[in-house]
Parts: sequence; C-alpha cells; structure tokens
Amino acid sequence: KYNREYKEIIQELSEAIAAIPDCHDFFEMEAEEWSGMSDEERLEIVKTVSDDVFYGLGTNRKLEVGSGEIEYDPKSHVITVTPGSRVVRLIRLI
Repeated sequence: KYNREYKEIIQELSEAIAAIPDCHDFFEMEAEEWSGMSDEERLEIVKTVSDDVFYGLGTNRKLEVGSGEIEYDPKSHVITVTPGSRVVRLIRLI
C-alpha cells in the first residue's frame, strides 16, 4: 500500500540500492563491468531494478541485494534498505 508519488518512492529506493557497495551482484554484473560504467549508466540500471524490487516486495517481504537487504514492513508501510548491519534508508510509502 502506498499513496506517495511512485516516482518519488523509486527515486529514494534507487538511491538506497546504489548505496549498497556490491549492489551490482544483484544485477549479475562483474565489479569491473560495473565500475567501468558512468554514474548515469549505473543510475539507469539501478532505477530499472528498483522498479522490479518494489513490485517483488509485494510477494517476498525480504530481498537480498548484494550484501544488503531490502525489507518491506506492510504494517508500517515502510521499506528498509540495510547494507550489512546499518540502516541506509527508511522509505515511507504513505
């Protein structure tokens, strides 16, 4: 459930996913390939994947992205993005 602008949610989710150091593993890309891309190219890939992650959280409440975790809490309508042991971002859906 969400009532914020979808575009805003995806923007925040993209930024949070991009902050996971090895997020490229989720895209099945080698580190060399990922680091060889421009920031703009990486952002476009992350935005595309963020779309998939957002809808995937409707089925699987927890997804692993690289060494991080993305979890949806339907009771509080929040997506939590955690790389390792610290919270990167809480994304409020309402």
